[in-house]
Amino acid sequence: MEGGVKMFWKKKSSEEEAKKEKLPGPKELPGPVQTHLATERKMDSEWLRFLKAVVRNSPKGERTLDMRIFDPAEAEAKKVQVKDYTSLDEHPDLIVYEGWFDEVSKKVELEEKKEVISDVPILTEGEIQQKIEGLSEPGSTVFFYMAKGPKRGGPLAMGAAVIELNPSYPGKKQKKYIVYTNDVIDMQPIGKGDKLFDSDKPKDIARWIKGAHHKRMY
Repeated sequence: MEGGVKMFWKKKSSEEEAKKEKLPGPKELPGPVQTHLATERKMDSEWLRFLKAVVRNSPKGERTLDMRIFDPAEAEAKKVQVKDYTSLDEHPDLIVYEGWFDEVSKKVELEEKKEVISDVPILTEGEIQQKIEGLSEPGSTVFFYMAKGPKRGGPLAMGAAVIELNPSYPGKKQKKYIVYTNDVIDMQPIGKGDKLFDSDKPKDIARWIKGAHHKRMY
C-alpha cells in the first residue's frame, strides 16, 4: 500500500512538472517589440517581420515574459529545430536579441547578442553579370544571396548561389562557369555547395540568379 501511494504521488508530480514546463512555440514579434527594435535599434521594420520570438514566464512579474529572438532561416541552415525558449539553451549562436517584455506596460528590454545585416544591397542583373565576368583565377568564386531556392540562411533567407570559374576549363566538354547552391551561415556560404548546372554564358547565369535575388519573402 505504501509503495502504491508513493507511485501515485510520483506519477502526479511528473505530470504536473511536465505541464509546468510546457512552453509556447515560436511566434511573430509582438508589436511593441518590433517598434522598439525599429526606433531604438534602427532595424529595418520590414525585415523584423521575418524574425521569431520564443518566450517563457519571467520572475520579474506576472505579465512579464523572458524573450529570445532568432532568425528561423538561420536555424534551418544550421539544422536546428527551435521548439521553444529552452531550445536555444544549447544554441546561443542563434540568438539575435535576448531580454524581456512586459505585456501590461509594453516596456521592452533587449540585449543585442550578435550583429545582423538586414539591408543587404540587391544587385541588378548587369551588376551580377559583371561580378561573374570579373572572376579571373581558375577555381575562384563569387556568391549571391538568394530569396528563393532549395537552401536556407543568409539575409535573404534562402541561401546563396555560388559561381565558380571552372578550374578544368577549357578542357574537353568543360564549360567556363559552374553554378552551385548552398546554405549560408554567418553571412557566408558553406563551401561551394551542390552543383546545379554549368554554362559558358555569364549573361544567362546572371538572369537566372536575378530571378531569385530580390527582397526577402520568407
